[in-house]
This record gives sequence, C-alpha cells and structure tokens, in this order.
Amino acid sequence: MGQRKTGIVSTPSGWCTTAQPGVPVLRQVVLDTTDVRALAEFYRQLLDLQYRSGDEHPGADAPDPRGQDWLVLRRRDGSTALAFQQVEALPPATWPNGPHPQMLHLDLTVPNRAELDAAHQRALALGAQVLMDRSNDEEEPLWVYADPAGHPFCIFVVPAAAG
Repeated sequence: MGQRKTGIVSTPSGWCTTAQPGVPVLRQVVLDTTDVRALAEFYRQLLDLQYRSGDEHPGADAPDPRGQDWLVLRRRDGSTALAFQQVEALPPATWPNGPHPQMLHLDLTVPNRAELDAAHQRALALGAQVLMDRSNDEEEPLWVYADPAGHPFCIFVVPAAAG
C-alpha cells in the first residue's frame, strides 16, 4: 500500500480519502421530493450544475425512469453536489413556524449585492417562492426561499475576502 495523503481528495469516481482512518467524508446532500426530475432541474439551473453521466434528461417524449427515483448533480469539476430521492409524499416545510419545520436548509452565497439581486431574479424565474426578504440588511443581506418542493434555502452575501 502507498503512503496515505493528508486531507480530502476527490476523484472523478467520487472516492475520497482522509488523513484520519474511520472519519467519514460528506459526499452530498440528498433532498427528498415527489418530483425528482423537476427539483433536480431547478437546482441544476439555479447553481449551474450538471447531471451525473446517465442522469441527463432523456428528452421530452422518452421515458425517464431515473428521473422518477434518484438523480445526482455534479459541479463542473466533477465533484458531487446534490442528489434527489423520490418519496411518495412530502409536506412542504412551514418555515419559520407551523406543523412541518425545516429539518435542514441550503445556504447559498454570492460575493456582493449586485450578485444577490441577479441570484434573486434567477431563483424567482426558476420557480422559487420568497419566504423572507432581508436583502437590505447591512450586516448580512439575504433572501430565504422555498424551492419547488417546499425545501427552504437561503441566498446571502459573503464578501470574497470573508470566505
């Protein structure tokens, strides 16, 4: 066996190693949905991701068995970003109050207010619904949305220097 490398190494096949044996690596966030293809398309377009090989939409008139079960989106570098899993029923989160609180949400960032405005328009055009508008907040301008399946997500400004 070769010497172990330190840190996390992502490969095209998705395998990763860590410096610590027994420490798991987060591969992806999986979102439950009643319409796998529609939610994957929403995030593919919103985040400029691409389908894992074989998960691409087969075309308007073709059967789409993968789009009815499980789909994976990758970043342009090939690393896995999000996956989508079919469920029979999914009550939308009633954030911030109500009988179905969110269990998790995605934090998406942009480097400045102009990008926040552009991302806001993109999210709305793709079908996101506004849950909260704090876009004028001086410390942390942000929008909170529900995606087409009802999952809350945020888009907010984190200046590039702040990381």
